[in-house]
Amino acid sequence: MQSLLALLRASAEPTRLRLLALIAGGPFCVTELTEILGQSQPRLSRHLRLLCDCGLLARTREGANVWFALAEGPNAALARDILARLPADDAELAGDRRRAARVLAERARAASEKFRRQGIEWDETGALDLPVAALEQALLAALPAGDLGHLLDIGTGTGRLLEILAPRITAGLGIDASAAMLALARARLARARITHCRVRRADLYRLPLGDGGFDLVVMQMVLHYAEDPRAALAEAARMLRPGGRFLLIDLAAHHRADLLTRLAHRWPGFSETAIADMLHAAGLALATAQSLDLALTVRLWTARPMAAARAEPAFAV
Repeated sequence: MQSLLALLRASAEPTRLRLLALIAGGPFCVTELTEILGQSQPRLSRHLRLLCDCGLLARTREGANVWFALAEGPNAALARDILARLPADDAELAGDRRRAARVLAERARAASEKFRRQGIEWDETGALDLPVAALEQALLAALPAGDLGHLLDIGTGTGRLLEILAPRITAGLGIDASAAMLALARARLARARITHCRVRRADLYRLPLGDGGFDLVVMQMVLHYAEDPRAALAEAARMLRPGGRFLLIDLAAHHRADLLTRLAHRWPGFSETAIADMLHAAGLALATAQSLDLALTVRLWTARPMAAARAEPAFAV
């Protein structure tokens, strides 16, 4: 009872209700919230701290910024129940939404300008002359029908995978080491009004997440950049719940030495034997393997935790 009372007391204040209503639509940093609500940063920081302390919001530090999002689980459900009772025609909340739309548009513009200024490739598939539509179609075909549960996208980049799988997942988290990429991903999710997916900055070798929290883990065109592919796969496997599914998409072994210099690839793709050995070392059993013969051969592998895989036959196509 005391925990519930704390949640209700924390939300029972006009500014904190406005904050919850804004953040329910996607994560914001303090600077953006001060611009939207027109209040000082120290004042908003106190309100945000109260909402985090009671478990209604979660905070994630990323460089100089701290991002605030709805906490997951029953607390988020309670927050949404409270917000559902707010009047849809409230003038103050409508003003907040208008100002938030301008802030989100500016966020997207700034992210795009930074990429153009720095000359960073927006999407590696374009740099490799790989048809995005063909890759996405193959990825979707490799997944089972129906609800995919909780998704972790390792190396999310611009967040495209979160966007295309959003209708089929309960919740999604994308992680990436690049703050610039994450800026684009946040802009993409906000533009599409996807509120059950979020992104955060993290090291793929040391994910700041507990064991076994995801039904589906995807690593797309990431492994050939990894200094230690075995460690990266072991950390991905740690994220899977029993019975979960791992989807790995990467280049097959090739002889394009220019990719190691021009695009800073660490590995010239991977052989079937190498992938099978690394998956096994990570505690994963290979379930399917598929080739896409494009400008470069791309391979899609699916794997399951070994305990779950023993209950069903493994196969390859």
